[in-house]
Amino acid sequence: MSDSGKEPEVVLNEAANRFEIRDGDDLAVLDYRLKGGNRIVLTHTGVPERLKGKGFGALLVRAGLEHARQHQLRVLPLCSFVRGYLQRHREFADLVEAQQV
Repeated sequence: MSDSGKEPEVVLNEAANRFEIRDGDDLAVLDYRLKGGNRIVLTHTGVPERLKGKGFGALLVRAGLEHARQHQLRVLPLCSFVRGYLQRHREFADLVEAQQV
């Protein structure tokens, strides 16, 4: 939850290859890269100290996974935060690429 009390908006910034949540001057991100036309590699989740513990990381990962499902992309979770999220949210397990890179 942001300081304003409403759910923060996740924005897909395709030019920067990341999902973003802006809260004031702070920017939380989930970085990705596309690979082979049908895979999305989730490489890094970054949440500024002031925003930690507010669920921003989970919102970013959920948005990335929902984007993958919507676009029929296989997910390669290189980021440890993403891997932890996937362990807790088995509804996304079918998206995960069996072979890691």
